[in-house]
Amino acid sequence: MSGECLRTVPVSLSAEVVVCGGGPAGLCAGFLGGMATVGLVNPFMPYYTGGEQIIKGLFQEIIDRLDAAGGWSQRQDEWARDAFDPETMKLVAQEMAEEAGVRLRLHTMVVDVAANDGHVEQVLLASKSGWEAVEGQVFIDATGDGDVAAGADAEYEQGREQDGLGQPMTLMFRMAGVDEARLPPREEINGLYDEAKAAGEIDNPRENVLWFYTTRPGEIHFNTTRVVKRDGTSAADLTEAELEARRQVGQMVRFLVEKIPGFEKAYLMATGTQIGVRESRRIMGEYVMTEDDVLGARKFPDGIARGCYDIDIHDPADTGTVIKQLPEGESYEIPYRCLCPRGFDNFLVAGRPISATHEAHSSIRVMPIAAAVGEAAGVAAAMCIEPGQAVTEIDVPALRQRLVERGASLSDG
Repeated sequence: MSGECLRTVPVSLSAEVVVCGGGPAGLCAGFLGGMATVGLVNPFMPYYTGGEQIIKGLFQEIIDRLDAAGGWSQRQDEWARDAFDPETMKLVAQEMAEEAGVRLRLHTMVVDVAANDGHVEQVLLASKSGWEAVEGQVFIDATGDGDVAAGADAEYEQGREQDGLGQPMTLMFRMAGVDEARLPPREEINGLYDEAKAAGEIDNPRENVLWFYTTRPGEIHFNTTRVVKRDGTSAADLTEAELEARRQVGQMVRFLVEKIPGFEKAYLMATGTQIGVRESRRIMGEYVMTEDDVLGARKFPDGIARGCYDIDIHDPADTGTVIKQLPEGESYEIPYRCLCPRGFDNFLVAGRPISATHEAHSSIRVMPIAAAVGEAAGVAAAMCIEPGQAVTEIDVPALRQRLVERGASLSDG
């Protein structure tokens, strides 16, 4: 919208660094919230490879706080490892933000951006209080969908090359009252699922039942609904996607209770307050991560975070999932340039919208990586403040050194 609405709205807040968004990326840049809580996304995808933990820093602090509060899985089973309690996560995120002196604005959305000649000046927020303008020196877009970037007319891509479709959306849900000792092997559950689909009892395009243990016995977490051909930046599509996903949850609950041993007395405990969006906008930066970078475990002189998650592309139009694994024990790095939208001097992007192809995005989109990228964006923004530097002019070796001092695991460049 290029800031038309902002001309008539008085500035209510001013800050050195303005972080828009509250997921793992926003939290680790100095903000709050996210798919880890509102979307019920669980568990954390891999952040260790070859026996080495590659994502630490503030992400490790989150784990430590969850563990201290009893909200971290103590089970050794691979399907329970790295599970966390979303209610505990809500409090941990709040405490971290408050301790850091962050001025929070919950229940608030970015609706417009004022930007001129590659310089973001203000964002317009809408909430129960009405409209509020916020000005700042450096802005971080951690909205998950690149909302600030789009409002500032930054260059972006969306979906796969052939048809513009992004990965499917998923509504997470949990069942409680499960007799875990009687659960059949996963292959048997998937066989019964296939039979139910063939009988027309389930029309979910997901090809299998993906479930995880949680932090509590008798509770099972499901990542198995699939809504295709919907746009995560469209309110109408998000509405239809959530309605469709909740219908799919109803089918799955009936299937589990009626057909799967151990679920006879189980019940639907919770669904995500908001549907999970895997992919929407990808903001084009000074460098674009590719599939070759990921699978080739490429390292960069300006690497600011590491990742080891697979290329993981859920079919945007139908059933099936493409998985391509990195070499055993390997990891790749994300260059700082992926956080810098082309043509902007005081604006960074963090989380899943950073600069990448559709294929590379399928790896970098997960929460541990988003947290590491968010921390790097926050440290970089702070480095820009006192000297008044452009985000593209900071001392990147110094940024890397600061991240290492904060506990980040990086290559030697």
